[in-house]
Amino acid sequence: PSRCPKCDHPIRVRDNIPLLSYLLLGGTCRDCGERISSRYPLVEFITAVFALLLFGKYGMTPAYPVVFLFICTLIVITFIDLDHQIIPHILTLGGIPIFAVSAVLFLGLTVVDAFLGIMIGAGTLYFVAVYYEAITGREGMGGGDVNLLAMLGGFLGWKALLFILLVSSLLGAIVGILLILGKGKDMRYAVPFGPFLCVTAVIHLFLGDFLDGIFFSLGI
Repeated sequence: PSRCPKCDHPIRVRDNIPLLSYLLLGGTCRDCGERISSRYPLVEFITAVFALLLFGKYGMTPAYPVVFLFICTLIVITFIDLDHQIIPHILTLGGIPIFAVSAVLFLGLTVVDAFLGIMIGAGTLYFVAVYYEAITGREGMGGGDVNLLAMLGGFLGWKALLFILLVSSLLGAIVGILLILGKGKDMRYAVPFGPFLCVTAVIHLFLGDFLDGIFFSLGI
């Protein structure tokens, strides 16, 4: 159950209404009066926005709760990776079969596309991780990222992986360079890759057909 991160007191039901309770309490705990991080309403707001966007895209169809659960999983993964630079296996390894089967049953993805998405997604980053470590002697890609890309491929199909890999790598490189220049970090500074994979996966979810058409028409 939800608890105050400061005093550990259980949150009352009336104080646990997304967004509204935070505003009514002025961003503080009713029991100890300490400030509660603005991350809580931020995550609630992001989730609410996607709930509305997905409803507009899918309506009240069986696909709606499936895709919403997928988005919620990516939100959780993003914030955990930003904080701790890990991606829990329970989310990705559990998500691979759940989301792949759901995509086949409710989103029209073929079994072949889902299977290839899992295999290519896992194999691509695993190949990068092994050779990067062999060349540099340092781990550059964690197993969580490998599992995450496999999950994304299983849900969105193998064609989505091209866009996800290219754009997430570009975004990661830009952010990494900005951190190096702005905060004086060196080239060994670790930037979590999971959030970039999640962001580009969400973009592809909404614009997939358009993006795939552009990429494959260019012969990329």
